[in-house]
Order: sequence, then structure tokens, then C-alpha cells
Amino acid sequence: MTKLTIFLFLSFCLISSSYSLAYKSTHDDFVECLSHKIMNSTLISQVIHTPKNSSYSTLLNSFSFNLRISSNFEPSTIFTPTNESQIQEAIHCSKKHGLQIRIRGGGHDYEGLSYISEIPFVVIDLRNLRSISIDTEKKTAWIQAGATLGEVYYRIAEKSKKLAFAAGVCPTVGVGGHFSGGGYGMLSRKYGTAADNIIDAKLIGANGRIHDRESMGEDHFWAIRGGGGTSFGLIISWKIKLVDIPEKVTVFNVPRTLEQNVTQLVYKWQHIADKVDDNLLLRIFVRNSEFPFGGGQRTIHASFVALYVGGVDELLHEVQKSFAELGLVKDDCIEMSWIESTLFFAGFPRNTSLDVLLNWNTTTNQKGYFKGKSDYVQQTISLNGIEGVLKLLFNQLGGENSGAELQFSPYGGKLSDISEFEIPFPHRAGNIFMIEYAVYWGNINYSQSNIDWSRKIYRYMGKYVSKSPRAAYFNYRDLDLGMNNISGNTSYAQARIWGVKYFKNNFDRLVKIKTKIDPTNFFRNEQTRIRQLYEYMAKYVSKSPRAAYFNYRDLDLGMNNKGNTSYEQGKIWGRNTSRTTLID
Repeated sequence: MTKLTIFLFLSFCLISSSYSLAYKSTHDDFVECLSHKIMNSTLISQVIHTPKNSSYSTLLNSFSFNLRISSNFEPSTIFTPTNESQIQEAIHCSKKHGLQIRIRGGGHDYEGLSYISEIPFVVIDLRNLRSISIDTEKKTAWIQAGATLGEVYYRIAEKSKKLAFAAGVCPTVGVGGHFSGGGYGMLSRKYGTAADNIIDAKLIGANGRIHDRESMGEDHFWAIRGGGGTSFGLIISWKIKLVDIPEKVTVFNVPRTLEQNVTQLVYKWQHIADKVDDNLLLRIFVRNSEFPFGGGQRTIHASFVALYVGGVDELLHEVQKSFAELGLVKDDCIEMSWIESTLFFAGFPRNTSLDVLLNWNTTTNQKGYFKGKSDYVQQTISLNGIEGVLKLLFNQLGGENSGAELQFSPYGGKLSDISEFEIPFPHRAGNIFMIEYAVYWGNINYSQSNIDWSRKIYRYMGKYVSKSPRAAYFNYRDLDLGMNNISGNTSYAQARIWGVKYFKNNFDRLVKIKTKIDPTNFFRNEQTRIRQLYEYMAKYVSKSPRAAYFNYRDLDLGMNNKGNTSYEQGKIWGRNTSRTTLID
């Protein structure tokens, strides 16, 4: 081994050791700060979880069903607060000691941004904040951000058989992220997204203060309804508007295969999906035969899955009028209560107890590897295009225990009636349906081939989907679209690449609001409206000099050389931060 090699090795070890010591010191300082604020020793052990505690690994393992998600860092602390004031203290201590926070609700973020980071961080896990208060007279509810959709649905039905809420189908999804990203579900053509039905919220801002709609202001309130709430504060509760529902709705799940003309059925469906009666939402789930981990002869299975807000006879009339090719008959349809339909769409067998909706513990869920992507279709896809995408699905060979699925979710109805600028969720009139591409596998050795397949089918679909931008659904988060630099600056132009895909023409407004309410970019991850969008704001702020606050120190403005620094060089940053600055 040469002297140079030995020197470099020892230097690396020294740097790594110094970094680890600094990281440990920061972590210890944070825990000490938070413990001092909470004071109650019994409570401290219940809410502050570090690698020294046995509870830490249990919590960490519960964070995700998606084994694809990994990071160089595990959280130094997992904090499970029981009230709002504890969150305020955690924000204070993390700012004081320079630790980034991640905010975890249900843990279903497709890219794991609620519980991973590439720099030292703390997870604030909201699992203890799950109270739900229903007001049936005013048809409203206050829901804490740690609650799940299943709990929300259960508590609504517990109070009333004639009220419901429009949100997603997976009962273990947390409301915090789901609502703040939009929230599409089986009632969306009738009542819009979850975010369309939010009428108030409480959040903790970067300054540690608690705000409601009135005190945060309408711009801030606008941003959290579909703009990704964790960029704009830590949301602690939502106030939602409940919707009227008849005592009986009608559902069906009709399977078809390639041999039963699936290709022609999908082709026909897209011509009517956004135009049928607003009371009807008819989705298609197209899977290859290996999904969701099974054997048998390989083919394509499509499930035509519907909710109709009304009785079976009305549904039959509507489907036979607009989509007779499906061959729907009365025996395919089931009348049930809305709350029973939530179990139906979540895949539970008939007569399953409603209590299953209260099972929010994701540690019991099957874990595997997963990658998702999304698209919006604004013009019907040719028959050749449908054949091509089904062929790609058929030929997906991702190894043992693998499978792939395409979800076609219709728009139109209430979704099209609302302006694209009403809230940040912009996918409104002009969209026929949304596609989710999902691929699953059971062995890490097949990760790259399955991820490559998802990118291949996404490339194939480029000519058939929305353009300028090629839009995507924020709740189907996809880092392939782009992400902030892990270290260093991210330009406005770089961030806009992915930002306009999720938010279209609302992205610039979100940037302005983010810059105003969180100028130090305290609430951030790999896809937030970042502080380095600083360059975008240049035309709106002070000039000659572009002033900065010294206590928000920013070396991007300039810094002294390790040796001598000239007056002219020092003046570049000095005039930004002070009128009378001494130069080294």
C-alpha cells in the first residue's frame, strides 16, 4: 500500500469519524432539548424512541409496505407525540439543532419521503393523533392527521347512514398525506376529491405557531389542499364537509379476459368513462395473470369495478345505455350501504365485520417491492395503442412472485366542474381518465428489471397521454419525474420540471406561497418547493442590493476565501446582509 493510499484512507476515516461524532452530538442535543421540554419522564419513554429503545425497531419496521424504499440514514429519533404542544417543541428543537424532520401519517408515500432522508433527520409519527369528531347536523367532521381513511369511514357510518365522504379506497392510508395531495376515490365523479371538500384545517408553521384557516390566510389554506401539505407546515387536523348518500348504493366487479374481448372493452370504455351519469364511477383494473403473486396460465385479466349512487335498476339502465358491450346483468350487481361498499372496494369478502376498518397497524400487512407511476389521458387511445400496452403488460416477467397492474380511473362529473385553479390539484376538465402503472415483486434481485419495465411502459404511453406538461398525480409520487439535489442548490428551472407535472399552472403560485411562509425551507423533502427557488423570486424582491437577513445566514450569497479576501469580494455578500460589515 502506497503512502498516498494510506494517507487518503486515514483521511477518509478521520472525516467519517468526525462526521459521525458531529451527527451523534446533534442527535443527543436534540433528544436532550426535547426531553427537557416534555419533562415528564414516563411520557418521554412513550414518545421519544431512539435506537437504544426496543420500541424503535418496531416502529421503524412498521413504516412501509414497500421494501424498495431504502436510505443511507435511519432516523436518529422517532417521535410519536400525543398532543399539539409536543409537536411545537419538536419543531423548536429540530430547528435549534439543525435536524431535518419527516412527517409520517399512514406511511403510504410511494417514494417513502415521509420516513426516509439522505441527510440526518427525525421522524414525527402522527399515529397517536387520530381523534375524529362528527357533527351530523352541520354535516362536518374534524379529523386529526394521524387517522386513517378506514377510521374516518367507520366513524361517519357510526353516526349516520345517510352521510359519507369522498376519498380513496385503501382503508390504511393516512388522511394527512391523502387529503393534502388531492384524494381521488369512488365518489369523486359525484363529489370531487377529498381536498375539494376540506373547509378548515389546523397546522403548525415553521415558526412553531398553530394556525387555522383564518389565521393562516387564504393563500396558505389554498396551498395545503392538493399542493402537498408537508411543504407548508405540519398539519394536525382537517375539517371536512360530509356528503349526502342514500341508504343503499349499488356496486359491481365484472371480470373479463383477453379471450373475452378485453382489448375492445377497454377501447370502448374510454369513450364513455367521463360522460356517463355523475352518480356512476366505473374503473378498470387490468392485471397480468401473475398478479398478485400467483401461478396458472398467463393471460390478461380486467376487472370492471363500479359504484353507483342509487339503486340497481337505475344502474343497469345507465350501463346498458352507454356501455352495453360489457354485458352487465342484474346478477352482477349488489345493493349495499355506502360503508359496506368501502369494504367491497378494499377487497374484503362479503359479511366482513366493519371493525376491520379500524385496523390501521401496517405491520400486519404483506410487504414486498413496489414501483408506481401515473399519467392523464385527454384523447382516446387508438385500438393499436390499447393492444400495445396490454402486450407490454402480458410480457412483464419480473421474476417469482411478481405482477403488474394498470388502473384506469375516470374523470368527468364534479371533477370537471371545478376550476383547475380552485385548489392546487389541477386535473380537471379535459381529462378522460387517469392511469396508474403499478409493478410488484417479491425478491430484491428482480428490482432493476421491474423498475426498468415500469419505465418502459411509461415511455411507450408517451404518445397517448397529456403533454406540455405530461401530467402526474401527486399522491402517486414518482421521483423519476425529477427531484431536488440532495446537496447543493436546486434551480427553479430544475424544480419546475417535476413541479408542473403535478400542479400544472398552479406550481408558480405554490412557489410564491412557500417562499413567503417558510423562507428558510424548514419543511422540505426531495420534492418540495425549495428555498433555492430564490432565483425565481428575484423580480419580486429588493434590488441593489438584494437584501438578506443576517440571522438567516446563507453562504450561497458568498463567503471569504480561506486565505485573503478582497474588499470587493467581501462586499458582494456584505451589502446583502449589512450596511456596515467588517471584512477580514
